Amino acid sequence: MIFFSMPKMKWIVLTGGVLSGLGKGIASASIGMLLSSKYKIIPIKCDGYLNVDPGTMNPIEHGEVYVLEDGGEVDMDFGHYERFLGINCKSEWNLTMGKVFDTIRKKERRGDYLGKTVQYIPHVTNLIIEWWLSVARKEKAEVVLIEIGGTIGDIENELYVEAARQLKKIVGEQNIMYAHLTYIPIPACVNEQKSKPTQQSINILRERGITPDLIIGRSAEMLTDEIKNKIATFCDVKKEAVISGLDVDNIYKIPLIFEQEGVSKIVSKELNIKVKLKLKKWKGLVKNLDSPEKKVRIAICGKYTRLEDSYASIVEALKHASAHLKCKVEINFVETSKLGDIRKELEKIDGVIIPGGFGERGVEGKIEVIKCCRETRKPLLGICYGLQLSVVEFARNVCGLKNANTTEINEKTPYTVIDILPEQKNVLEKGGTMRLGAYPAVLQKDTKIFDLYKNANVSERHRHRYEVNPEYHEILQRNGMVFSGMSPDRKLVEFIELKNHPYFVGCQGHPELKSTLLKPAPLFYGLVSAAMIKNQQ
Repeated sequence: MIFFSMPKMKWIVLTGGVLSGLGKGIASASIGMLLSSKYKIIPIKCDGYLNVDPGTMNPIEHGEVYVLEDGGEVDMDFGHYERFLGINCKSEWNLTMGKVFDTIRKKERRGDYLGKTVQYIPHVTNLIIEWWLSVARKEKAEVVLIEIGGTIGDIENELYVEAARQLKKIVGEQNIMYAHLTYIPIPACVNEQKSKPTQQSINILRERGITPDLIIGRSAEMLTDEIKNKIATFCDVKKEAVISGLDVDNIYKIPLIFEQEGVSKIVSKELNIKVKLKLKKWKGLVKNLDSPEKKVRIAICGKYTRLEDSYASIVEALKHASAHLKCKVEINFVETSKLGDIRKELEKIDGVIIPGGFGERGVEGKIEVIKCCRETRKPLLGICYGLQLSVVEFARNVCGLKNANTTEINEKTPYTVIDILPEQKNVLEKGGTMRLGAYPAVLQKDTKIFDLYKNANVSERHRHRYEVNPEYHEILQRNGMVFSGMSPDRKLVEFIELKNHPYFVGCQGHPELKSTLLKPAPLFYGLVSAAMIKNQQ
């Protein structure tokens, strides 16, 4: 096994304990954000599942599939990395056990291990370490953040944990630190913070050969001195290295809490680096979220509403817009497969989002929502499938194309206003077969969308296989639909809007994926702005 020397590079490994869903991605991103004004931060997420990527997983089970600029379908934690660090991540930064074992199998078949018995240790752990080091060197990283998914003790992440233990011998103990996110419950019967789950979690971690340098205690309240002392004593760390991971109403407070708790000082000391903070604008926007001057209600109308993480980036994009507009956005999740009286359902709503999705369930409900928004002049933003269904509704009810549809739903529709990409018609394998990643568009001047982007050449990330059928471009435009953005060759519709409507906008891409607190997505900014006007009428 050959490793290359990188003496100046620093490493932070984050693990989680007690239970899943504590927010390791947000914790990693927050630590990185405190360092990002001075250092080049590269995050790597390690997932234990055997899927190559989450592209074929149900969002209700796994949460949102996050799409990168390079077309990679990755874990939703990459959304936190990009939003907090202000970077474009790459698909190879998401390591899954599916990728690991697929690579091992291919190496074995071509004879890389000829004569050897291929084993979890050292061959799999060596591959994981080599992967980390390769990414770090290729990106010329100054600080590498490795987040190990799952909970310590899970069989799925054991090989990652072992690789993380071995990493210290390779990079040097002065260049690596370990952080552990755990849970501090407050049982209602005693109303007291309890450290026992954390102690047990740290014990499991130490059995794996790792003693954390930083312990983050997720809790409903700031950790008391008493509980910090107790954890420090039983877990063999300094008291100042035990910090609060407070439950918050918006995640953008976490870096500020971490700084208040002394994280930058701990990291600076452990890794012997200087930390330069630039938090003024961030603090101002967080303050705006805490002290809004107005309020609007936005409905997200989809079929994955049982798990709000299914639409995580949309929720965050709305927060970004609200921070800049000083307007509280109250989000209502509307399940379109169960809609009754739609107009009554939307009566008190100031704006609507039809998000992306796949399949037939809930489609007719979405189309009815779109029709209601068009007829009542309620602000609407259609994203991906939302744009396509907006075209279907317009074709049916404005252009007179009765029973128009997308061939994704009805291959025998008389009017195929939405059809599959020609190059996809013979594709059989799922995952990675769509128009994925960043694609450019040219905006038409004198449109709402051009006014929002303030640029004729834009790019958004895509995740779809169907397009507005060119055969129907002319009739749609003749009846008042504006193709405000097209692909550079003018074959594909990327943005639509309606004339004489306050805000009826669609985007074939996913603008929520590039939105950040410091720079909100233009179409979400436009939606909230239009909703504020609607609210005052």
